[in-house]
This record gives sequence, structure tokens and C-alpha cells, in this order.
Amino acid sequence: MSPNKPSNDTPQLDIAVIGGGIIGLVVTLGLVKRGISVKIYEQSSTFRETGAGLGFLPKDFECMARINPDIVKALEAVTPPATDAEDDWLYVADGYHQGKDDGKKENLLGRMHSGLRGCRRVQFLTELGKYIPDGTIEFRKRLERVVEREGEKLELGFTDGNVALADAVIGCDGIKSRVRRIIIGEDHPACLPRYTHTICFRGLVPTQKARPFVGDLIASHPTMHLGPDAHMVTYPVAGQTFLNVVAMSHDPKDWRLEDGWEKTGTRQEVEGCFSSFGQTCRDLAALMPETLTKWALFDTFDHQIPFYNLGRVCVAGDAAHAAAPHHGAGAGLGVEDSLCLSVLMEKVLEDLADGKTGKEQALEKAFETFTAVRRERCQWMVESSHTVCDLYEWKRPDIKEDPAKAMPELVARYQIVVGFDTDAMLKATAMGY
Repeated sequence: MSPNKPSNDTPQLDIAVIGGGIIGLVVTLGLVKRGISVKIYEQSSTFRETGAGLGFLPKDFECMARINPDIVKALEAVTPPATDAEDDWLYVADGYHQGKDDGKKENLLGRMHSGLRGCRRVQFLTELGKYIPDGTIEFRKRLERVVEREGEKLELGFTDGNVALADAVIGCDGIKSRVRRIIIGEDHPACLPRYTHTICFRGLVPTQKARPFVGDLIASHPTMHLGPDAHMVTYPVAGQTFLNVVAMSHDPKDWRLEDGWEKTGTRQEVEGCFSSFGQTCRDLAALMPETLTKWALFDTFDHQIPFYNLGRVCVAGDAAHAAAPHHGAGAGLGVEDSLCLSVLMEKVLEDLADGKTGKEQALEKAFETFTAVRRERCQWMVESSHTVCDLYEWKRPDIKEDPAKAMPELVARYQIVVGFDTDAMLKATAMGY
């Protein structure tokens, strides 16, 4: 795809996006749509995403359409069609109190209107890449520093010794974000994420293989399977040809970030974590591939970043607010960020065209507005993800062996996630800027 270059008499912005993951590409497509010059710097040698599947809610599709309709096209190419709204539910099941031998179905505790559409991460990233203009991305670029000089462009220094210039930097470089460290300082406790003591196994099971064991309902709908000190999430992906099985369990051991956050795991480990659960969860564990990747879940709960911007540098997505995946809304939260940033950069261009302000002042104000508009919701999500995990795994003293007691709070929290008011965010963005 060829870049959409502005005319010579149009004010121009040169934005550097650090990180070529899903959110980095979504931010980029939003800026490209608005005629802004963008360069992506990605440390890997090619597009790369960690994890098997992810899901998006209707509010995410709405945000994507406003950012750039090409993003919706990319997502629809790798997700099943939207289902009938009357049958569009996330089910919550007691995965523990179930007949061990008689094949009794799980007890359904309730359901929440969802609209979740799942896909494989790498497929979505690949489709997004098709819409990125030629020459926009540079691979094997690991950011080292950003130097800001008044009245000049920012200087980006990379570990290979090369430098680049940009009017502003948007860090979409994930949970280990280098840009976050640049913003808050190398010694700030929020520089590094912390281990949540939860281990996660993810595997794709062919739906035809799973259906005889789990039934039509679970095979075709997102389902939470609750239990003590562990829980399981299942949802269809790849046009309902696969069931994405995410099995999470408490891990009392330590896991050092410097050791990486993924290792090779086995199906036997998953079966051990769910050996006391009901038949459905044990069957799902047995259906997972023999060799799995297991992830240590890290997040920014213990030490949350106090602000998302410094001067003309900001962070978005997991670089700003990495949360444990228990709401299943991390990618969607980054999409919300992307819409906010796209609109703000458009407003900067408008002000420059009208001669209302200087470029540095406008960009700094835009990023300050981004922090003011986005931080409260995003940090709530980081905290709430911890809370709902305790509800899923019956760690709350008021839940104990009666998981039905968890439903009212789960529903209330879920509604905050899915009931995001896009128009309200855009109004707050306009007023704040």
C-alpha cells in the first residue's frame, strides 16, 4: 500500500510509533487515515505476537471503525461473522461441582451479553500489516533513548547506533516497554511488571474433536469455568473451527522476568491443575495438545504508572496499563487508546493549520489530555482484573464454595468493560484538549 502524503502547504506531523504489535499497527492506521506521517520501529525481525487467541467486543469494532475502517476489514477477515444478538452470550459455569463419572453437564451460573468475536493473534496482525503503507516500518530497531531539545524534533537513539527524528513518540512496545522507562525514569518501581503468581496454558482444540465432550453450547459460545485456585476460559476462533482453551492456575513459586515469561509446558501439567475439577474441565485438559506453551502472567498492578506522557512522548496499550487477562479486554483497551490518540493528533493538525499554537505545545497538550481521559478507566481495568480472578477462583471469603455468589459482582464489572461509551470519551477528549 502506498502512503497518503499531505500536500506541501498542509502542516505535517512526523510521529514515531515504537512497537509493531497489534496496537502499534492500529495506532499507525489511525494516524495514516488522518494524513499524518508515521514510522514504526519494531525490535523483532518481523511482525510477531505472543499468545494464541484474543477476542474483541462490539465496542471495539465501533472504535476500530472510527479509527480506520481498514482495521475492521482486517479483523473481519479472521473472525467468524457476528452471531444473532439473541444468542450472543458469555456463559459462566461451575467447573468444579460436577459429576465425576456420570457425564453430568456443568452447572451454569449465569450469562452475560457478550458479542465477543475471537481470532488468532498472528492472523489479525498479518491482516493489519497488509494495510500498512510501504516503507512505514523498520524492523530490528531496539529503542535506547529519546532526547528532547526545545524547538527541535525528538532524537531517537537505537541500540544499533542509528538515530531517527520525530515530532512525537508513541510507545506501543508492550509490557516490557522501553518507552515507559524513558517517561518515568529507570529507577521507578513501575518500570518493570510483576509476577501475578498465575500460570497460563493456552491451546487450540479442533471444535469437531471437542464438541462430543463439551456439548454444543460450550463449543459455540465463550464460557468461563470456575473453580478453586484455577479456572478455564474457552471460546471459538478461526470461524468456529477451533476452540481456544485458556487454562489458568495459581502458582506459589516465583518467576523471574529476566527468565522470560514463556516456557514449554505439557498437557499433563494442565491435567494435574484440573484433576479435582468436574468432567468437562478434565476432558478439555485432556484434549489440549501434548506440548504447550505456558505463560507466566505479569502485570502492572503492584506499581502502576502515574502518568502516560512526558513532553512529546507517551505510551499506550500494555506499555501504559498492562493488566492480567482475566477480563479478556486488554487488546480492546488498547484500541480505545488508539481512537483517543488518533482524534488528538487530528486536533493538533487542525490547530497547526489554523495557526492557533506551536507544534511542541500542541503535542504536549494532546498527550496530557490522553493521560487525563484514559488513565482512570485503564487503571481500573488493571485492578479489576485481579478482583475478578479472585472471584473466578473462589479466593474471596464471602464466596467460598458457593460460586453463584460471585455472579452479581462479575456482571457489574463486566458491564463496565463492555458498556464503554465511545462518544463520552470523544467528548471528554475534545473538552480536555
